[in-house]
Amino acid sequence: MKFNWGTGIALFYLIFVASLIFQVFKSRQYDHSLVVDNYYEADLKYQEHYDKLKNGLQLTEAPKIQFDSEAEMLRIEFPAQEAAGTILFFRPSSSKEDQLVQVKLDANNIQYIPTDKLSKGLWRVKINWQLEGVELYHEDSVVICI
Repeated sequence: MKFNWGTGIALFYLIFVASLIFQVFKSRQYDHSLVVDNYYEADLKYQEHYDKLKNGLQLTEAPKIQFDSEAEMLRIEFPAQEAAGTILFFRPSSSKEDQLVQVKLDANNIQYIPTDKLSKGLWRVKINWQLEGVELYHEDSVVICI
């Protein structure tokens, strides 16, 4: 078989079309879901979030988040017992695994959260809380490896 310009151009177009079909196939397998379903409303509320974040940064002591692998518990220590709010466990790889927990402190300003319902890996812990009528926000990462 003789290789000429026509054969080369035909092979080039065949490889080009095959690579496009492959790229379309691979892009259909990727989950394109948004992190937040209603991101327009979340964008409008960002100033409130920014104010909470700024208030949280002004505290002398932020909540401390630690993972205890022996007890398989997450330990969150707050600076004051009057804290009330919510703790969101955000899974960056899958929004279906996100969990929301209410802040319920013991006498030592500590909340223990069992990690048996949380899968292994990276979690973002987002704490929206109030202290003496002031809205606060704190975010940290924790790796759960049971």
